[in-house]
Amino acid sequence: MSTLTRRSALTAAGAAAAGGVLLAPGVASAAQASASPTSGSGAGAPSGEIEVAAGATYTVSSTTHVAAVTIAQGGVLTAPAGSSLTMTVNGVETGQALTGTGAATTAFAAGSWRGDIVLTVTEAVDVAWQQHTYPFRQALYVAGGTVVADESVLAAVVGGKVTATAAHDVRIASTGECFDGVYVSDSAYALTNPAITLTGNGRCDFVGYGAAVVADGADARLTLDGAMISNHGAVRTGVIVTNGATALIKNSSIQVRNGVLPSDYVATVDLDKMESAPWMLAIDGNVRATNLLGNNSVAAYVNSSVTSETWGVLSTDAGSDCTLVAVNSTVANSGKDGYGTYVIGNATEYLLGTHFNVGSYATIFTGGTATYGDSDAATVAALNKSLNLGLTDADLKALKPRSTVVDSRRFGFMWHDRGTLNITGGTRVNSPHATFLNKGQNIDVTVDGSGGAQLNPGDGVLVQLIDNDDPGPVMVNGNLENAGVYTQPTGQPAKDASFDVTTAHSSDSVCSFSDADLRGDFFNGMRGDLNMVLNFTSSRVRGVISSTLAVHAVETITAANWWELGKVTNTAQAAVNNGAIVSLAQGSQWTVTGTSYLTGLTLDKTSSVSADGFGHAVRMTVDGVATKIVPGTAYTGAIVVSVG
Repeated sequence: MSTLTRRSALTAAGAAAAGGVLLAPGVASAAQASASPTSGSGAGAPSGEIEVAAGATYTVSSTTHVAAVTIAQGGVLTAPAGSSLTMTVNGVETGQALTGTGAATTAFAAGSWRGDIVLTVTEAVDVAWQQHTYPFRQALYVAGGTVVADESVLAAVVGGKVTATAAHDVRIASTGECFDGVYVSDSAYALTNPAITLTGNGRCDFVGYGAAVVADGADARLTLDGAMISNHGAVRTGVIVTNGATALIKNSSIQVRNGVLPSDYVATVDLDKMESAPWMLAIDGNVRATNLLGNNSVAAYVNSSVTSETWGVLSTDAGSDCTLVAVNSTVANSGKDGYGTYVIGNATEYLLGTHFNVGSYATIFTGGTATYGDSDAATVAALNKSLNLGLTDADLKALKPRSTVVDSRRFGFMWHDRGTLNITGGTRVNSPHATFLNKGQNIDVTVDGSGGAQLNPGDGVLVQLIDNDDPGPVMVNGNLENAGVYTQPTGQPAKDASFDVTTAHSSDSVCSFSDADLRGDFFNGMRGDLNMVLNFTSSRVRGVISSTLAVHAVETITAANWWELGKVTNTAQAAVNNGAIVSLAQGSQWTVTGTSYLTGLTLDKTSSVSADGFGHAVRMTVDGVATKIVPGTAYTGAIVVSVG
């Protein structure tokens, strides 16, 4: 994904041998410190001031320790070409802001600061991605198996101890923009009990520009234990794992809150410019708590709490074949909407013993697989081994097996592209609206109820298929803006004579249930060509299963009322291009609660279809002909199952 270009090689200055203490945190080393025209040395109390007048440029040639900095409007405080300049006041990075909306570089704003001020000059760490090159500044930069002092703002590392391979009990804080806490490049590094607080906007969470922690590269192995990360700002991500890196985050708390984007920011899905959630997914916000990127990257969150205000908590994006793990953790949106995880690029996700308290969806699917289940010892140990996560025997022993619980304030799961979902163990999914919201995609859902899994939709809809109501972006003056408009189609859909609604296709929506006790309805409200295929094995289902005409609550949906996306009412009717194909096997029982329109019904000899309510009988017609339901028979055609 990103291409890292280091302008300096690892030098011996400022870096101790592996395992040694690099610096007394927050104090510039003798090799770094130099006298400014008005300052003393880096040791002792700061003295002297730097004043930059309007229209003047002041270049800080080497790391400088002063008591005051004043920059007039139009004044420029900078480092020599090829270097970066960072100011810390009493150990807190501050003073810089992006040079413009959508820009990649930062500059010092006008202002005045007093205190223990260190102006740190570092070698630039440039990350090129798409059309921008991002000049990273970070408190700790780890590469080549050690902390690179020339590329680290060590004055922003307060307390604790830093060695070549680990840091513990350090504090890192920022109130400027786009400053990172720790960047680990192709190295093994352990962070224990860090406290990282970043306030102010970042810029790009596809590279981690403005993130608390970044693990980058196939040889990067980051262990984050006991971390307290609290960020407040647009695109001010907590943890980024990219380009094949592996990160284990355990016993940690990660929280991010939305910031304020520039007034002239235009919402877009152009990844080079994107700094806010695409509202077309029926979410909003401008910061994701985490992002898993690149190819073959692995991130595991164990016994941790991860929270984003809105948008997303555990995101995958802009990569392929990544693996995401959450064990005995809490995944939450503190605001009204947002998702727990995102599945894209053939990602594989294991979500075990974790509580999802989310605004909109537990998971959004657009290519990949997610498994929700229990954190039993054997499963967790097997993942730890196969993914080489690095959990110790003590870590594994401390994890108590528990089931996953999803508490969503809207839907359970949503597909706007293909995806596979497995629900196992004692997983419970609670949502006021449909458990499975499929926006016209080829999906494969498997629910194994033998361990007590439960699906609890408040409105009684278990499966809802609709055409994709994502209006997509539009080109406006050469920019890809989130300015699309969804308009509810009117009238009946036109019949596609080439599409067979009675036969299951490899491109259909398939949900399979075994040993499950299900109460709720299954609606295929597609106008386009997609069948709803439902397979029940050793299961009991009570509800309506039908093709429908699905209609949104409002006719037009834009950025002004995006929360109306996905909300439909259903009118049961005969299939047009939206078959409903049902299979009942191994003693499965369907209790019909209302008129259901099917295009296929297969029962083995041990299964049955019955009516809802005492004294009621179930009736069936096939192509208009009254037909008895006989176990061991397959029926196709225009099937109507009713209760009378």
